[in-house]
Parts: sequence; structure tokens; C-alpha cells
Amino acid sequence: MSRLIEGNPTSAVQVLIYEDLQCPDCRNFHHWLQRRLLPTYGDRVAFLHYDFPLPQHDWARPAAIAAKHFDAAGLGARFRRQILDEIPLITADSLKAWIAEFASSHNASPEAALEALASAQLAAAVDADSASGLARGVQKTPTVFVNNQAFVERFSYEELATALDQALLSLPQEASQ
Repeated sequence: MSRLIEGNPTSAVQVLIYEDLQCPDCRNFHHWLQRRLLPTYGDRVAFLHYDFPLPQHDWARPAAIAAKHFDAAGLGARFRRQILDEIPLITADSLKAWIAEFASSHNASPEAALEALASAQLAAAVDADSASGLARGVQKTPTVFVNNQAFVERFSYEELATALDQALLSLPQEASQ
């Protein structure tokens, strides 16, 4: 199963992002990711997305399953960005129409996207991400790991940037270039 990795996929410094696509705090983190983290660190750091839908969010799990479908189609970053930006506009009842419209507007099959919501393989991939998070102690989203240092739910950009700078400095000289 393909995982969305933004930034430098071969980097020794990996940021693990456990996210819920219905989570307002994840939306805020994604704005940092797109506007600050990727422009500053994208050439030197791998940002790996893990789906961790919280049980209190009624459409987070099907959104995560759809995200896995779009990850495999090369549209994962766009899908995650757009769904997080549009959280206030989406409900459990409107999610399927939203997914179909996203697919259609990105030259992907709306039918395939909607069929993916019933995929046992994609659901298992979401479950594996969640299990991975639980094994790491994740309970809230976003939870972001930099070298096993956890940043949970609400943290500052500066705290995260400091951890990234330290992780990059700890690399052997040839690996950090």
C-alpha cells in the first residue's frame, strides 16, 4: 500500500504525522506543513502521513480510506490539503458527493473513488496506520514525531523547527547534504 510522503523521500530524517482528516488542529498543522515546513525543510526531510481517524469524528474514517485511494493515484497531497481546508463545509451526509467532486475535478474516476470506500484493503491500511499510532502512544491528532520526540495536538512551529534542526545536525555530514 502506498504511503503519502512529502519532501525528500530518501531523507534519513523522517517526520511521522498521525492525522485525522476531520480534525481542526490537523487543518492548522497542514497549513504549517504547506506554508513553512515543506518550503524550509522539504529538500532535507521526509514527511510521512499516517491516518488516525478519531472515533468521535463521524466522517474521518471514510475520508481516511478515500485518502489511501488518492495516495495510490498520486493525488493524496491534494486530497488531504483540500479536505482539511474544507472541513467546515463537509458533513457525514455530504462526504461521498464531496469525494466524487474532488475526483472529477482532478481527472480521476468518481466511481472508482466511491467504490474505494468499500475496499477491505484500504480499510486495513487505515487500521494498520491507527495500530501503528496506538503502539506509539498516539491518542490525539495531530501527533507528529521527529526522532521519536512527540509533538501532540497543539504545539508551536518553533518547537517543531528546533527538533528538525537538531535532527538534521545530528546526521553524518555527507547524509545531511
